[in-house]
Formats: sequence, structure tokens, C-alpha cells
Amino acid sequence: MKYYAIIVAGGKGNRMNQAVAKQFLALDGKPVLMHTIEAFHKCVLNPEIILVLNTDQHRFWDELCSLHHFNIPHRVIQGGQERFDSVKNGLEVISENGVVAVHDAVRPLVSTALIQAAYEMALEKGNAIAAIQPVDSVRMKKDDQHSVALNRNELFLIQTPQTFLTAQLKAAYLQPYRNEFTDDASVAERAGFSIHLLTGERSNIKITYAQDLELASFLLKNKGL
Repeated sequence: MKYYAIIVAGGKGNRMNQAVAKQFLALDGKPVLMHTIEAFHKCVLNPEIILVLNTDQHRFWDELCSLHHFNIPHRVIQGGQERFDSVKNGLEVISENGVVAVHDAVRPLVSTALIQAAYEMALEKGNAIAAIQPVDSVRMKKDDQHSVALNRNELFLIQTPQTFLTAQLKAAYLQPYRNEFTDDASVAERAGFSIHLLTGERSNIKITYAQDLELASFLLKNKGL
């Protein structure tokens, strides 16, 4: 069986007020993106790693790889206008049937255990979407004056990796882009596929705000990574 990992690195870091895209920011001495690629490289299933990156960032990434002596094999391809387009570009370079995980470049703390579990579940059920349940109370806004409490036990916060049989995800991405496509699960669901949730990890945080880097550094030190 052939395994693939599409690492989507299209973010520009606007919420962090940084000139450098957040996937390139330093986390314990090396770019966030390198931690992410290393996590998939450590998986015993040996996935082929495909990095989808904005064209104008390819040279900068090459320079970072040289600076940090980063030599993990991976293929760099052109990103698209939307995340949807970037994933589609990644799928187009996959020629063999197998299992493909799509992962945010800025989730560097994903464990190899979660990666392997996602591949195995997708192989069995067609897909595996990492998710955790909220610990806070949750309310939904109805209008400017009113909100309603929701049962948090029925809600899930979706993470990546989102992992699929390649044939299933390729079929889903034949659809035209829609604004409600916020992740791969929403694309697959729109195409008629049932979505299967896999228990994610609290530590599998997404680097979005400046304080997230501090938390990620703390978590790395406590994991001994």
C-alpha cells in the first residue's frame, strides 16, 4: 500500500502581525514547517511527502532548508488561490492508489501515533478525520440580541490530519469550489461520502496567534522532542 502526505502551507500569518508566513517562524530553533514534515517522516508507514507552497515562497524555503541542513525527502509543488486549490494541486501529482493524509503545515506537534492511526482508519473506512470535543460551554448566536446553549457532547473541533483513500478524495475534488469548503471533510461530505471521526490530540494545536508559538515550545519541551 502506498501512503502520501500533502502538507498545505498557504498561510501568510496575518493574524500574527508577522512579515514572515507563520509556517516559517522559528519554533525551538527551526521553522514550524520542518517540525511538521519531520512528524510524517517518522511515521513507520513511510509516506511520500508533498509540500504545497506558494510559488513566491519556494526560493525562501530552499534557503531555509540549506541553512538548517534539512534533507528529509519531500516534493514541493505550487499552491493555489484557495486551500481547496492547493489540495487539488497536491492530489494531481499522486498517480498511484493508496491513502493520503492532508495536514496543516502549522500543526507541528501532531504525533506519529495519530498519523499512523489516521492512515489505518482511512484504509479500513475510507476516511479518518482527527477531532476533539470542546471542554468549554458552547453557545450559538441566533441574532444580535440572543444566543442559545448547545450540547458540547455533540460537538467536535476538527483538526488535521484528514486522511482518505486517494480515490475517494480525488473524486471529491472533482467538484467546483464552494465557499463552505473549509476543509477536506466538507469537500468529501458534499460529494456524498460519510465522514468518520478519529480521536485527535489536545496538543495538536494550530499555530495561529503569537502565543501559540510559546505554547508549542512548552509542549515540545515536555514531550522531549
